[in-house]
Amino acid sequence: MAVGNGSGKKVVAPMEVSVEAGNARDAAFLDDDGRPRRSGTFWTASAHIITAVIGSGVLSLAWAIAQLGWVAGPAVMLLFAAVIYYTSTLLAECYRTGDPATGKRNYTYMDAVRSNLGGGRVIFCGIIQYANLVGVAIGYTIASSISMRAIRRADCFHANGHADPCKSSSNPYMILFGLVQIVFSQIPDFDQIWWLSIVAAVMSFTYSGIGLSLGIAQTISNGAIKGSLTGISVGLGITSMQKVWRSLQAFGDIAFAYSFSNILIEIQDTIRAPPPSEAKVMKNATRLSVSTTTVFYMLCGCMGYAAFGDEAPDNLLTGFGFYEPFWLLDIANVAIVVHLVGAYQVFCQPIFAFVERWARSTWPDSVFIAREFRVGPFALSVFRLTWRSAFVCFTTVFAMLLPFFGNVVGLLGAVSFWPLTVYFPVEMYIKQRAVPRGSTQWLCLKMLSFGCLIVSIAAAAGSIADVIEALKVYKPFSG
Repeated sequence: MAVGNGSGKKVVAPMEVSVEAGNARDAAFLDDDGRPRRSGTFWTASAHIITAVIGSGVLSLAWAIAQLGWVAGPAVMLLFAAVIYYTSTLLAECYRTGDPATGKRNYTYMDAVRSNLGGGRVIFCGIIQYANLVGVAIGYTIASSISMRAIRRADCFHANGHADPCKSSSNPYMILFGLVQIVFSQIPDFDQIWWLSIVAAVMSFTYSGIGLSLGIAQTISNGAIKGSLTGISVGLGITSMQKVWRSLQAFGDIAFAYSFSNILIEIQDTIRAPPPSEAKVMKNATRLSVSTTTVFYMLCGCMGYAAFGDEAPDNLLTGFGFYEPFWLLDIANVAIVVHLVGAYQVFCQPIFAFVERWARSTWPDSVFIAREFRVGPFALSVFRLTWRSAFVCFTTVFAMLLPFFGNVVGLLGAVSFWPLTVYFPVEMYIKQRAVPRGSTQWLCLKMLSFGCLIVSIAAAAGSIADVIEALKVYKPFSG
């Protein structure tokens, strides 16, 4: 909303600054609401989504399918691809309040909830969304260190043989990743990291393709397709209760592997002004991204399971399901690290924007906060350098303190999946489109929401069991 400043000019109300607000001072052109003109397209939005969705978790899908088997594994994957795509289209419709082309823009997920639902649900949304984003940042720090350590181990195994334990600490790699993120965190907003998302998306296809190729080669070498219709069998060290917990965890892993709703509105806020409407562009980008992701997930997960059966590792490239060719594993793990550098930024930009928006509204005349100068894609200010560097340091130290935090991220994902991916999109769509209570569409939307709530609860139970097991052998800074 633009307000007068007494001189007849219009300025932007400080509490309504979008993720792209870092461009406000230098923008030569403005959108119809007085904000810097957006430049995002179908392709940049698709790159952001693919960077967010195709994480290194794609390499753990073979393990997930191994828990569920050839019938349930692929079926669950297709089911959740459909659910995520559908709820994402509902959420995309809520980017503008009122008319899809000229209505008031909602710059963040919280803004959309505030405009459509209001009340205590705004605070609930904020807590869930930002807790999940912080958790993802910590999890990505751990994941990057695992891949960097895997490069060293692959080279060690090649040189010394598989009998050598080739142990090393992951802490130096976490610190290295943190230093890189301090630099990239000075890029001011989503709109400026489009090139990083494109590089990250290319890297995700690179390591996914390598994992797929190695799985195909291993299957051919085996001379048979491994696995069973019902997944890992009870016995041989697996109890009935462990089978249940693992199945629930796998169910959740597949559901959350597609989730990007917590940053969908923020991505949509980078798309250039209509025509066509941002919702139409976002739906097309979502369709392409989810379809592409599903193909890769199915191929990587199924071929990994076909290659290793019940013994599928939790990560095809770092769990050492493969040892050779070691140089190809190195390339794949380098690609994972580069991808995680971009993905970290995609998930952290909404956090950065939220805090900086609050700071600007609280101290509007502060030179410490407002003054900045540009160097290429970077917008440097004392406040941005201090606050964002402190955030990266926090996530790095926390990752070193709790090296099993990946298990906790699974729990955060389980807790946030239902409200962010299903509940809020459904409720906002019902309110915005005035869906009649008791109508067929209303009942179907409510049933979808309830079904996903059950999935979220079940997956959370599986994740809690996993965290409890990790705590039994926990040692601080033991990565």
